Amino acid sequence: MDVILTSEDKVIIEKLGSRLTQCEKVKTNLIPILQMIQEELKYLPPEVIKMVAKYLEIPGSEVYGVATFYNQFKFNPPGKNPIKVCLGTACHVRAGDIILENFERKLGISEGQTTEDREFSIERVACVGCCALAPVAIMGDTVHGHMAPSKVEGLILRVQVEHEKAERERQKIESDRQ
Repeated sequence: MDVILTSEDKVIIEKLGSRLTQCEKVKTNLIPILQMIQEELKYLPPEVIKMVAKYLEIPGSEVYGVATFYNQFKFNPPGKNPIKVCLGTACHVRAGDIILENFERKLGISEGQTTEDREFSIERVACVGCCALAPVAIMGDTVHGHMAPSKVEGLILRVQVEHEKAERERQKIESDRQ
């Protein structure tokens, strides 16, 4: 998926550009700068990699190389409903990989990606510490234990129904104002 910046992303990037000037132009500031940007934007789009490279006067490939070395940095925007599928030992032996595949199939994205509407993102994690509940998936802040492939669609549908309900309520409020 090619990342398309939202208007909100563009505003944040513009503000971050001015915050960069507060950082000393030394290569040793690369990681702290990337961390500051990720904290604000939640990911590092290509435009940001170029902006940092230009500011620090180093090649973009070097900025990208450092960012890809550390797993703390993300290159796709997070979904409003991030999904983490545990593939630690207990979850793996209880078919956690099938749960991950079902999420990927139902959402039409691969692990590490975000849906185009930015509603969902999928991430594979090593262990969430809920081995007795294996296999486990986390959606937002909610842990879903004893996951089964048949439960995947229901979790996604629940979020979509809640989203549609909120949208209808928003439209009703707008129409009542007019």
